[in-house]
Amino acid sequence: MRKQSKISAHFRHKNRATLFHGDCLDLLKTIPDESVQLVLTSPPYNVGKAYERRNQTIVDYLEFQAKVIAESVRALKRGGSLCWQLGHHTNGHAQVIPLDMLLHQVFAQYDCSDSLRLRNRIIWHFEHGLHCQRRFSGRHEVILWYTKGDEYHFNVDPLRVPQKYPGKRHHRGPKKGKYSGNPLGKNPGDVWIFPNVKSNHIEKTEHPCQFPVELAERLILALTKKNSLVLDPFGGVGSSAVAAIMNGRRVAMADLCKRYIEIAKERLSLALRGELKFRPRTRPVYVPKPNTPLTKPPKSFRFQGNGLA
Repeated sequence: MRKQSKISAHFRHKNRATLFHGDCLDLLKTIPDESVQLVLTSPPYNVGKAYERRNQTIVDYLEFQAKVIAESVRALKRGGSLCWQLGHHTNGHAQVIPLDMLLHQVFAQYDCSDSLRLRNRIIWHFEHGLHCQRRFSGRHEVILWYTKGDEYHFNVDPLRVPQKYPGKRHHRGPKKGKYSGNPLGKNPGDVWIFPNVKSNHIEKTEHPCQFPVELAERLILALTKKNSLVLDPFGGVGSSAVAAIMNGRRVAMADLCKRYIEIAKERLSLALRGELKFRPRTRPVYVPKPNTPLTKPPKSFRFQGNGLA
């Protein structure tokens, strides 16, 4: 008998991984009500990329996003989480439009009917990106984290970071003299600093705007338990999918681009075998050594490290 693949093209609740080629609304229609623990995605920003829907006005874009959000909220469990990772739309006047501000108005419509609550507006900061000439270069994106209801799963322990002052003690009250910090480390906060996926990143594929596995992994570890179902309506090359599989979760994702589905399937197959190369979540951000040919400023440069010449 032929062994069944762990990666399926069409959704069934028992699937370990579903990679759906087509419109995400078609995938969402097959997912039962309140069956998903985490909806985690990064939708297109409507900036003219090849993988985006053509000739959309910002109104068209928001209308489509509203349909996807409505289906995602329907499929989300009580106590589950929804994370929308967003950048900026730039219109014909080179005016920056923060998409998280526009889309929060859509999510807020479910505050009364589905108790959808905004828990964090997480800032993801990175050092490299587009070099702007007529405005400050953008070096961050935003993750809107909502929960469905006031009782929800959240476990910060897998993400804790070293204390800045681990030897600090309480100086008054009943805990006087005892260490004040959590022995597992401190809460990492709502500003996350790690690299985006550029040409020299170990995870880089042909997708022009893929997000790193680390971003998805942080949210999956904090907001889901083992064997939970993670849904990514705009799956791209499968960063959310591989993060889910590597951490013992199930996943369903969709993408319109057949080539991206093929890449996601290849990455997912490697992840299932424990062979996928990725940047470890615990790796510190690289700090270049000083006084090397790449880091030492030429004498002709006005900026000389610690100040202006």
